[in-house]
Amino acid sequence: MDNKKTSGGGTPSKPERPTLKTIAFMTGLGITTISRALKDAPDIGAETKERVRMVARQLGYQPNRAGVRLRTGKTNVIALVLSIDEEIMGFTSHIVFGISEVLAGTQYHLVITPHSHSKDPLVPVRYILDTGSADGVIISRTEPDDPRVELMHDRNMPFATHGRTDMGIIHPFHDFDNEAFAHEAVRALVARGRRRLALLQPSSKLTYYSHTRIGFQTGLHKYGAEEIPLRITTDNALADIKDATEALMRSPHAPDGIICSSSGGAIAVNAGIEAAGFRLGRDIDMVAKQSADVLSWIRPEIITVSEDFRHAGRELAKAVIARIDGVEPELLQSISPPVWPKI
Repeated sequence: MDNKKTSGGGTPSKPERPTLKTIAFMTGLGITTISRALKDAPDIGAETKERVRMVARQLGYQPNRAGVRLRTGKTNVIALVLSIDEEIMGFTSHIVFGISEVLAGTQYHLVITPHSHSKDPLVPVRYILDTGSADGVIISRTEPDDPRVELMHDRNMPFATHGRTDMGIIHPFHDFDNEAFAHEAVRALVARGRRRLALLQPSSKLTYYSHTRIGFQTGLHKYGAEEIPLRITTDNALADIKDATEALMRSPHAPDGIICSSSGGAIAVNAGIEAAGFRLGRDIDMVAKQSADVLSWIRPEIITVSEDFRHAGRELAKAVIARIDGVEPELLQSISPPVWPKI
């Protein structure tokens, strides 16, 4: 005989969601003690905390977010506004892993808010602000004069950006030193006897475009190389990058060295080089950023420079939580250096 409770229409009712009362019944402790133990209150003993957490885990207890919000005005949510067009090799998964590693030890939960960078970037941020659906926000694809930063700053929303701005607003950020990357990439290629260098650069609307260009230009000047223009960016489709590279390699002014600002772009560039009948390590050398060792596996000839997106995610999560807690934004800014392969 089926002992499941049914509603008036005969449909089995959903099992009741475990509450603080359920944990209190199972442990014999008071509801106030249960609540304080789950919040890691200092006046609750370690043994009691562990006992309460174990029962909560076994029951599948989750705090009622609506109730928490009514009591505290907080959602316990960090929103990551993430472009669905992000670079294919590593960015999305690694930055999410990094953020999640930090949030796992807190009361906060990660909610990903997707959008397309070809559409109005204010739409997802404005939605979060208008609905009060998060306590803090993390954004990527940062622009020098970023309207999202201005809006969140004006609305007093704690936030952190992956990348810097140039608009006079002091805010938390984590960035990669793209200027140092491009400068040292030129040096590495010149050391291999390469003098005609092309650059697969980021979109000019992004802040790290200018950082990359500055490093590249100063490197060309310092080490006596010349630029062979590649009129395409990392925002273009991989097939377009491949075709543009092939056309450039077939031209009378083909480069003998190339620098790639993304892993996915490097794969497309390599395909274009091979389609034109040339080989990496023989006719041309390449320096490329990567977040995992995939490029090294595919083409060991590529000089790879590591950009740790997982570390970026951790730094961004720590920064936005600290900002929620009132830490001054100028104390929540960091830049990671490029990590070159050991020779």
